[in-house]
Amino acid sequence: MDLGHITARQRQILLLLMSRTDGMTAAEIAADVGVSVRTVHREMEEIEKDLQGTGVVLLKKSGTGIRLEEETPEGMSLLRRSLLAGKPADYSVEERKILMLCALLEADEPIKLFALAHSLKVTVPTVSNDLDELEPWMKRFNLKLIRRRGYGIEIDGAEGVRRRAIGRLAEEYLDYSDLVGDGYSDTREPVTARLLSMIDKPALLDVEKTLWDMNWDWTEDLSESTYTSTLIALSVSVNRIKRGRGMEAADITGYPPSSVSVEEARDFVGRLGETLEMNFRESEMIYIAQLFEAAKTMSEISELVHADVEMVEIAHRLIERVQGRTGIPFQEDRALRAGLVEHIGAALKRIREGTRIRNPLLSPIRKDYEELFGIVRRSVDELKLDLSIPDEEIGFLVMHFGASSERLNQPEHHLKAILVCSSGLSSSRLLGTRLNKEMPQIEVLGNVSWYEAARIPKEQYDLIISTIDLPLPKDRYVRLSPLLTADDKEALLQFIQSTSFEPASRRAAVSRIEEDRKAASFERLRMQAALMNEIVSLLDGFHVYHLDNPQHDLQGTLNEALAKVYEQGAVRDAEMVKERLLERERMGTQLIPDTTLALFHTRSRYITWPSLSLFRLAHRAPLEDGAQAGVILLMLAPKQLPKESLEVLSEISAMLLRSELIELMERGGEEEIRSYLAEELQHFFNHRP
Repeated sequence: MDLGHITARQRQILLLLMSRTDGMTAAEIAADVGVSVRTVHREMEEIEKDLQGTGVVLLKKSGTGIRLEEETPEGMSLLRRSLLAGKPADYSVEERKILMLCALLEADEPIKLFALAHSLKVTVPTVSNDLDELEPWMKRFNLKLIRRRGYGIEIDGAEGVRRRAIGRLAEEYLDYSDLVGDGYSDTREPVTARLLSMIDKPALLDVEKTLWDMNWDWTEDLSESTYTSTLIALSVSVNRIKRGRGMEAADITGYPPSSVSVEEARDFVGRLGETLEMNFRESEMIYIAQLFEAAKTMSEISELVHADVEMVEIAHRLIERVQGRTGIPFQEDRALRAGLVEHIGAALKRIREGTRIRNPLLSPIRKDYEELFGIVRRSVDELKLDLSIPDEEIGFLVMHFGASSERLNQPEHHLKAILVCSSGLSSSRLLGTRLNKEMPQIEVLGNVSWYEAARIPKEQYDLIISTIDLPLPKDRYVRLSPLLTADDKEALLQFIQSTSFEPASRRAAVSRIEEDRKAASFERLRMQAALMNEIVSLLDGFHVYHLDNPQHDLQGTLNEALAKVYEQGAVRDAEMVKERLLERERMGTQLIPDTTLALFHTRSRYITWPSLSLFRLAHRAPLEDGAQAGVILLMLAPKQLPKESLEVLSEISAMLLRSELIELMERGGEEEIRSYLAEELQHFFNHRP
């Protein structure tokens, strides 16, 4: 039995599983081995491959965890002897490939094949095979792998391309805890240590503080993932400059950044240069301006995610199937629908781009929600999305449904908590609902990003509950699992008992609850007024146009449609808005299935206020995938969008699943459509929780 390629950690995990015939959870293995749950899941993928043909299989079953089982009578004893006798390899296959990429991306000159093999403690043919498998990844970044006998191996690519590749590696393989936790010294994680050195972790928090202190509106509007990606890109740049790998003018490709972004970058590098005692060339400043432009664009491309008809329809069909199988009225939970629409859009993008998907909570989710996991898996398969949806994504969806099923009315709270969850909306909602259910003395104020948590004034909350390490002293927060296990509850109670909350807040607890109740009543009234104003304003500006558009010309059709909206003052730059609409259409047709109606929607800083316009076309407009639109519904909104406005637009997009409204859009009159929308939105307003 040849297990010479197995790593020391994998051998440790296998021997541990042999000693526990009843099985172990990934969290238990992680605690015993001294690594993260995420690392355990990665190792399991390799271990499953290593065990093929050994007479032993790895079983991962909900309820019992992970265990080994014999396929042949002596399989286990032979495996044990082989593990104890053999010398483990230093790296797993995945670790070896990432370290190989890191070495090539950082190298200034060709690396000899035998030198690379020696450093990774494998044979030259193994390195050659790994390079074959890595080449498609490199091509995604326009990097060319050069291999010549006697010359060596090197990556050919511009400096900006190398930086993007390093940033993507860091995004795919590092947790937020690795990036912003209070230090990393575990040499048993060579990949993590190498990547953290390549992004210059000591400088990352200085970069983050400088970026936040610029007080720009657009940085506060970025999603947590976009904000973190931008930080990684900036920190990689700092590290490359320190190592003498500066950006040259010839390396800068793509569209020139706007004058606003250039001025912002100039101010930023001025402050950062003082902090880090560095000088930034003009070319570096232009590159950073491009990073700022990319972040703003990513924020805008997220657009009206709740108005994406494809996502709304998928969420609707999924909820319908899960409700049919469980009997739980999930359709009544608007928060579930909103959460699923947002998650599904991001998930499909990850799958289509081939991004590595990890869910460190997959094993405990399967254990705690065994029946629901199976139901969601079957329901997703029935949607026939023409994509292979991995179990990791199913686990995230299960968390949304689990949170919804556990959402209950709670008694009065005594402590106010804010949540920080690295797995996104699904884990924060699950943890929030579990806290409400099992620890009603805690009121969850909401979910914030890791960088916001460090800046919220202490007087606004009593405790921070996080699923990751934070750049804060350990006595400022408690770290738990999103599943809130028994151990987590005990740790949370100990944290509460050992933490000295302000006496004033304890004495004022009763009066504070009463004040909060009164304030909440007024806030609810204010939100209702704002919501009704948004509804009236949107319907007031709704118009139906008959457009004599050019034949076989989508761009020309959009030009004419946007000219009408421009006349109304709702758009400041029709050309930029048109580009956003076309970009979204290129990602997949916006035609509603089995209709002639297409929904074109976007959010942009070039849009003045929310607007809804319907265009009946004289000539069918060509769309992606060979589709054609006879009617276009244009839904536009500014980048800075009140929550109430987003709710109204989201509700209208959900209505487009109804045949009555589609028929009206295709053939009805303006007042008829407006009346239908008004009646349905009135119903939405009256029954909104």
